[in-house]
Amino acid sequence: MKPDWQGKHYAFFQNRQCEFFPCHKTDDPDNFNCLFCYCPLYALGKNCGGNCRYTDKGVKDCTGCMIPHKRENYGKILEKFQDVAALARE
Repeated sequence: MKPDWQGKHYAFFQNRQCEFFPCHKTDDPDNFNCLFCYCPLYALGKNCGGNCRYTDKGVKDCTGCMIPHKRENYGKILEKFQDVAALARE
């Protein structure tokens, strides 16, 4: 059984006119999701579930991560919202 969000318009958005499209290297630009242009999981640091690294200056670098930009990962982002909310409460 597929998740109820699959195939829904609210789960996918693309802006090919954006000056930065695509902002990450991809072999599948047709499925590049711009909905989470600024990743809502950024604040979770290494616990975001993505493929991030930290620069020598301590800045989180997400250029190697495609999780928020893949059409099929909308659910993964939603699953982490409770973690983001808990961080905001702290």
